[in-house]
Amino acid sequence: MAKKKPTTIDEYINTFPKEIQGELQEIRQTIRKAIPEAKEEMKWGRPAFVDERILVVFGGFKKHIGFYSTPSSLEEFAEELKDFKTGSGSVQFPYEKPLPTELVVNITKYRAWESREKNVNWKS
Repeated sequence: MAKKKPTTIDEYINTFPKEIQGELQEIRQTIRKAIPEAKEEMKWGRPAFVDERILVVFGGFKKHIGFYSTPSSLEEFAEELKDFKTGSGSVQFPYEKPLPTELVVNITKYRAWESREKNVNWKS
């Protein structure tokens, strides 16, 4: 029988080992602090924060948390992200290092601002 895909962020987080669940809850609460007005939804099988459009997404992996935003929002924080593995719209935060909560808040707030003020869509 096929595994049921999680339909909520809580279900998603609960599919991970306990030690990873804490890390995923930490990034979830950090994002929530930055954009309390956003709704939590599942997009592409991962937790997402949405306010008219997708703002940020995160996901758990074996050795890191994947954090997904727009390329432009990550470019804005390129200097602060230099110690992390990044892609055009993604960052890997390894579990063995403390989550850079202030950086996550700043990127998330920037993403919300660029969505509202500059009309930047997801993955623009």
